[in-house]
Amino acid sequence: MRRADRLFQIIQLLRRRRTATTATHIAGQLGVSERTVYRDIRDLVLAGTPIDGEAGVGYRIRPGYDLPPLMFDRDEIQALVLGARIVRQFGDAALARASETILNKVAAVIPKDLAPLLSETRLYVPSTLRGSTSADGLTRAREALVKRRKLRFTYQNAKGDGTERTVRPLGIFFWGRTWTLAAWCELREDFRNFRLDRVSRSSMLDATFDDEPGKTLRDLLTKYGPEAVRLLDG
Repeated sequence: MRRADRLFQIIQLLRRRRTATTATHIAGQLGVSERTVYRDIRDLVLAGTPIDGEAGVGYRIRPGYDLPPLMFDRDEIQALVLGARIVRQFGDAALARASETILNKVAAVIPKDLAPLLSETRLYVPSTLRGSTSADGLTRAREALVKRRKLRFTYQNAKGDGTERTVRPLGIFFWGRTWTLAAWCELREDFRNFRLDRVSRSSMLDATFDDEPGKTLRDLLTKYGPEAVRLLDG
């Protein structure tokens, strides 16, 4: 990896994480030594990048810092195209429109010799009936997550039995063919994972919620071990 690319990746890692990031974590992500990370961070700070560091805690980048327009290589363009096609097939209508907008923005900045990749990338996502069955539930769940509002819906289990649920939405997960909503269920007074293709009559309530010890996404993922918790760290 070129040093310029590594410096860019360090900034991206710091921008993505909400909490401070250790040199150990950065080194592991980039496949370099901690000494290299310390040197790169020092040079970024000397160049004016607003990075704050605290011994024993890690590094964080100050809010509001942004990068100039980016350039993409071949693999990155193919990743964007494939991601957009997956979202178009398995996401809801709003996400599908957003994926097209992203590709249009990319088309405006990439070199002419790479532009054909946007239309000629031969990485496809076949159409399936299952791809659209959870779109309505996904739309409502995404909105509730952003606004931190409770959801009420009818949930049908594998036997076809339906129950009314009021939940605190905590996270949405895509498993290749289905979406699931991780939530704190007020009926069961415990965490539950709901397949969104089994959700109907979903409505977002006016009631909001805050994180409570024992009822957060981190608490849920902790039950599945360290690998699951790492999802929260990007």
